[in-house]
Amino acid sequence: MRRAVLAFGSTVAGLILLLSFRSHTASTASAGITAAGTSPSPAATGNGSPTTMPRSAPASAAAGGGAAGGKVVTGDVINGPYGPSQVAITLAGGKITKVTVLQHTDDGLNSQQIDGNALPKLAAETLAAQSARIDAVSGASYTSAGYVKSLQSALDKAMA
Repeated sequence: MRRAVLAFGSTVAGLILLLSFRSHTASTASAGITAAGTSPSPAATGNGSPTTMPRSAPASAAAGGGAAGGKVVTGDVINGPYGPSQVAITLAGGKITKVTVLQHTDDGLNSQQIDGNALPKLAAETLAAQSARIDAVSGASYTSAGYVKSLQSALDKAMA
């Protein structure tokens, strides 16, 4: 009987501790995340490629010009389990000078935290690698995969 009371008390105490746990919150990510570099390095920083998205549906994509003397090319919208991903790149002199995230996953606070961390890293790697051959961000597999696929479609359109 004594063991049963101790086991029950321990279980209740553990549940109270578990339910009172508060995780930290980060600032929200915005849809207009951009990265621009003045002199990007042509050397690639990674050679891995993330897994492909389970669902993809190419949607709007337009190539235009004129933003700060560069050619702006918009990638396809890549639909994933947590929302769409879309990237636009600015090219000047054959180099990627700016990456703008037009759409990113938006499935609540968790997606905002993941994207707030991952998208600036992905944009910085893109500017350094000057290609879509960049490493995925740990913990942001779907965000990384959608970003890379949209980036690759923008680069394909720029070469066409």
